[in-house]
Amino acid sequence: MTNHMVGSFQLMKSLNRSLILNIIRSAGMISRADIAKKTKLTPPTVTNITGGLLSEGIILEGQTGPSSGGRKPIMLRINSRNFFIAGVDVGVKKIRFGLADLNADLSYQTVVPISERMSEADLVRVITEQVQKLMRESAVPKEKMIGIGIGMHGVVDAERGISVFAPGLKLKNIPLKTMLEDVFLIPVKVENDVRAMALGEAWFGEGRGLDDLICINVGYGIGAGIIMNGRLFRGSHGLAGEIGHTVADLNGPRCTCGNYGCLQTLAAHDGLKNAALKEIILGRPTLISEMADGKPDKISGIVIHEAAKLGDELAIEILRGAGRYLGAAVSNLVHILNPPKIIVGGGISKAGAFILDPLREVVMKRSISEEARKTVIVESGLGDSAGLIGACTLVLSDLFSLNYENTKQTV
Repeated sequence: MTNHMVGSFQLMKSLNRSLILNIIRSAGMISRADIAKKTKLTPPTVTNITGGLLSEGIILEGQTGPSSGGRKPIMLRINSRNFFIAGVDVGVKKIRFGLADLNADLSYQTVVPISERMSEADLVRVITEQVQKLMRESAVPKEKMIGIGIGMHGVVDAERGISVFAPGLKLKNIPLKTMLEDVFLIPVKVENDVRAMALGEAWFGEGRGLDDLICINVGYGIGAGIIMNGRLFRGSHGLAGEIGHTVADLNGPRCTCGNYGCLQTLAAHDGLKNAALKEIILGRPTLISEMADGKPDKISGIVIHEAAKLGDELAIEILRGAGRYLGAAVSNLVHILNPPKIIVGGGISKAGAFILDPLREVVMKRSISEEARKTVIVESGLGDSAGLIGACTLVLSDLFSLNYENTKQTV
């Protein structure tokens, strides 16, 4: 057999293995005969591959299924509690860590604040120590760890696993994949945090069963993870989805990127805070001042939301304004990419109806067709765990699909 043929044979084995694994995962429980039918692989090939997966402990034989005349078939399922992934969600103010099984069920979660002057060495040290701590506390042996997934804010080179620019940390070109693989000797996947979230939503959240979707994260920054035809869309230089830096107001405030009127200056955390401060300075009565103990640095999205829940007019106005700006951005996305669903997550999205109602109103009003109005806009069901589940999904999708960008379930 030539080297080329050996390579092709191994690739086919890998493709078939991924195909079978994904079908077992999608079905929950399935017989070998049904796997052969769905994949159009021969029964001996299915028996051979599932035999290997059983001996590796990736799948289990379960109960018997209904009989169609002969012996009752033995059902196969994923051995989800036998292998684990460490998820790392690097935000602007904090890093979340968690351990997940093959169903992305999280355990042993912890949060570490990001210090103002965190260096590249500090970041890698914190991630290393916390992942080691997760493994120690959970008593998961190293051979049961299949990888580490990292969702990183800012611009990421996913192919090489490099954090190209992390604005919250003011750091550039951190080779996270290489540095952590040298320590742990297991695969490390690095992706932009919102893209990781979109992948998590596609596999385990509001995006299940969809080939196209957009996930928007609204927190200290604003980003979008775009999935098209079941694949993550990054653009030529990994900038696709940077909607926080699209122009919302040509005469708006200066953004951290140096431009004026970017969406995140008006609808992200600091935009809400600045809008509240401006009105407070002008003497407008509001519960926001009282709830922040009269200290400007204590004003936050959480405080504004709490004031809105108590009926504070200014707080409601600020959230409504942010919702309208986001609505304009979402309306643009609907007309450019026409996804069936847009999922909104992140800290600011916790304001729920205060933001989502005006957002939907703007999209409905600006839609040029009945089809555009059919785009479903929902809040993430994964909540605070969305980033961690997304980070873990980077590794899971590598196990269950030949190419981890393929988020479609093969059925």
